Amino acid sequence: MEFLKSMLVAASGLRAQSERMRLIAENIANAQSYGHSAGADPEFRRQIPIFTREVDRALGLDTVKLTRVVHGETGTRFMPGHPAANEKGEVKTPGVETLTEMMDLREAQRSYEANINVIDNARAIAQRTIDLLRA
Repeated sequence: MEFLKSMLVAASGLRAQSERMRLIAENIANAQSYGHSAGADPEFRRQIPIFTREVDRALGLDTVKLTRVVHGETGTRFMPGHPAANEKGEVKTPGVETLTEMMDLREAQRSYEANINVIDNARAIAQRTIDLLRA
């Protein structure tokens, strides 16, 4: 039963990190989206996942869940020739820093891999236990 619990906790981590990676990919894909008119806000704003601990009282487990997505602040970039530039030559950006997103993506990927290792190890231990009982 403990094997199942560890797998359920790891599975919740897999789902959470998968959602996180999806949001990061959307952030990177829209890093260069700007408004269409002078001084307009960008069509996209950075998405930041918010996770919370969820308690499953029936199984006695603490799992993780993506509860909401908040939007980051917009930034500005000096681009005087751009159609969305204001009178100062500044364009509002979605507030996505590609380097930060790539670092977050790598962290999410490592967390995802760690959860896969937990599931693999729990499954291997359960299989060894079954093999011992057969012998």
